[in-house]
Amino acid sequence: MESLQLLLDGFATALTPVNLLYALVGVTLGTLVGVLPGIGPAMTVALLLPITFSVPPASAFIMFAGIYYGGMYGGSTTSILLNTPGESSSMITALEGNKMARRGRAAQALATAAIGSFVAGTIATGLLVVAAPAVVDFAISFGPEDYFALAVLAFTAVSSVLSRSVVRGLASLGFGLVIGLVGIDEQTGQARLTLGIPQLLGGIEVVVVAVGLFALGEALYVASRLRHGEPEIIPVGRAFLGRSDWSRSWRPWLRGTALGFPFGALPGGGAEIPTFLSYSVEQRLARGVAREEYGKGAIEGVAGPEAANNASAAGTLVPLLALGLPTSATAAILLAAFQQYGLQPGPQLFDHNPALVWGMIASLFLGNAMLLVLNLPLAPVWAKVLHIPRPYLYAGIVLFAALGVYALNASWIDLVVLYILGLLGFAMRRFGLPIAPAVIGMILGPMAEVQLRRALAIGAGDATVLVRSPIAAVFLGLAALALLAPLVRKLAAARTRSGVAPGPSAGSGGE
Repeated sequence: MESLQLLLDGFATALTPVNLLYALVGVTLGTLVGVLPGIGPAMTVALLLPITFSVPPASAFIMFAGIYYGGMYGGSTTSILLNTPGESSSMITALEGNKMARRGRAAQALATAAIGSFVAGTIATGLLVVAAPAVVDFAISFGPEDYFALAVLAFTAVSSVLSRSVVRGLASLGFGLVIGLVGIDEQTGQARLTLGIPQLLGGIEVVVVAVGLFALGEALYVASRLRHGEPEIIPVGRAFLGRSDWSRSWRPWLRGTALGFPFGALPGGGAEIPTFLSYSVEQRLARGVAREEYGKGAIEGVAGPEAANNASAAGTLVPLLALGLPTSATAAILLAAFQQYGLQPGPQLFDHNPALVWGMIASLFLGNAMLLVLNLPLAPVWAKVLHIPRPYLYAGIVLFAALGVYALNASWIDLVVLYILGLLGFAMRRFGLPIAPAVIGMILGPMAEVQLRRALAIGAGDATVLVRSPIAAVFLGLAALALLAPLVRKLAAARTRSGVAPGPSAGSGGE
């Protein structure tokens, strides 16, 4: 009941005319940028991060909530019409959605994606209202060693899950931890890795890192892979669903929501696993016409994964708001936005800034409704954005990123750092290193260092203090499991292959 009262107070904050306007601007910008080819929600939020510097915190996060959900909605449009998913979790939507579009059912594919996103987002946000305060109550008892172990769990889970290789994930994490070391040591006052540049004594701005690695790096990478010629864009009318489409979609929406929310709330869970699981479940449950259409454009293959994708987006906000733990690339950018305002998500945020937190959660409900209204009738308008010439598009992204970063401190040093990080982000993508571990390492690294030092100070230098707490021991055990699980899977697969390798036939030498 207390959560319900706080949510009603949040609606009172979110329903003011100014905040409603910010929510509308957020969902519109999020959809507009998210619909651009090759741009996912993380890049959308990173690119739009600098425009909120002069906005009050509550209004800014209401706007960010709209950008976050709008980027998710926009990504489905480009996946279906252009077969260009902005992130890995949209691959399944592109798989069936683009085939539906090529069969002349683009309107139905866009409609089931938009309505499924609305259903999943609304239900998952309701679960967020219940789950976040419960996690906060659990986290109040955390000591320094527990927070350090939680950060280690986030590092290992994200590095192993969001990468094709644990080694590449840990290498990316190492880049982020090194970037986080730049500046003055909080405890000793010593300058670290500043290269004698006074502007780096305060550290590298989180916004510069986020925009450089995500937005600029992605723009350079996608632009480097451009081929001449206009991409084929499938025409679309007003999005709608017939009666049979409704009957085939509503169950996948609910099943996708049930899969997406818990995975989103897990460290390293992300949206990739539940979208693939949803696709597999719907394929197994398909009967009659649906079974025949699978692989050729089945509506269930769009409805379920798209619902799972959006439910996981709400799920990631549970550990982010309650623990300050980002479990996805987009959540890491949102954590950077909190730090931009001097706020640290966690149990104290709910106590000290309830209007901000609950206003943001309430705005998720409002943003979902706004996005449904924007996406169903205006699908043809968003599709026209895809006709922007690619060279102009990516040149505009680079210019917008540079202007936003320069507006931070009016410093040319920030611009130099931005371009260096942009080239680093391009090189990481070129050689298969994931970006999310680097951003999470840069953001959580300083916090992990502070908590480690506090724990060791309390334990008088005894390292066993890090495992005396049952909570810390469990977190560290899960971190070890996250690191070892991929290795065990590879060894088991290699043993299986060697066990079934064909040997010489029994009768080969008897002739």
